[in-house]
Amino acid sequence: MESGPHILVVDDDQEIRRLLGRYLSAQGFRVTTAADGREMEEKLATQGIDFVVLDLMLPDASGLDLCRALRAKSRIPIILLTALKEEVDRIIGLEIGADDYLGKPFNPRELVARIRAVLRRTSALEASAPAGRSYRFAGFTAEPDTRRVLSEEGTDVGLTGAEFDLLVAFLERPGRILSREQLLDITKGREAGPFDRSVDVLVSRLRRKLGDRGAFQIFKTLRNGGYQLAVKVETEEPAA
Repeated sequence: MESGPHILVVDDDQEIRRLLGRYLSAQGFRVTTAADGREMEEKLATQGIDFVVLDLMLPDASGLDLCRALRAKSRIPIILLTALKEEVDRIIGLEIGADDYLGKPFNPRELVARIRAVLRRTSALEASAPAGRSYRFAGFTAEPDTRRVLSEEGTDVGLTGAEFDLLVAFLERPGRILSREQLLDITKGREAGPFDRSVDVLVSRLRRKLGDRGAFQIFKTLRNGGYQLAVKVETEEPAA
C-alpha cells in the first residue's frame, strides 16, 4: 500500500503521530514521523520527503520558524496543524509559505483530502502547460516548467509554491473577475469557509513581491470579494 508520496508528520504528541502514521499508510502514502524540529531536520536530510505535515507547537522550536526555514530552501508542500484559536499564527503561516493549514482537533480524512488537493494542484499545474510555455506580464516572465517568476532583469522574484499557483490561476484567466471561492477551488480544490482569508493573504504577498503596493495596477480588488488580473498577458509557446 505504501507506494505513494512520502509524508513527514511532525508533532510532539505521540498518539497523533501513531494515528496519522497508520491512517496515512492505509491511504497509500509512505509515512515518516518526527517528534521535534531536530528530528524533522534529520528526516528531511536523509529520507527523501515529498510533503510535510507540521505542528506549530513543538518542544524545541516554533513550527512557524521551521516552516520559514524550509520554505527558504525548498518548495516542498507544507500543511500546518494549528489550534483553532490561533488565527494570527495561521495567517503568518500562509505569509511565510505554507500551502494550507488545518485546525486541531481534526478528522484524519480531512487531512488526507487537503494533502491530495495540494498534490493534485501541483501536478495539474505542472501538466497544464506544454513544456517550455511561459507567460509575460507587466515586465515579468512566469515559467511553469521551473515554477519561477523572473523580472525584466532576469532576477528570480522568489515566490512560494502557493503564491506561484495563485499567480498561474490569474495568468490562465487574464481579465476575468475571480471570487475568493473560485480561487480557492482552482488552487486548493476546496470551498472557502466564512473566515478563510488565505487568498487575501496570498494576493497581498504577490502585490508586495511584484511591486504593486498601493497602485493595484496588476491585481485589482473588486467589490463583493473578487480579484482581477488587470494587465496584458502574452503566452509564449515552445518552438515546434
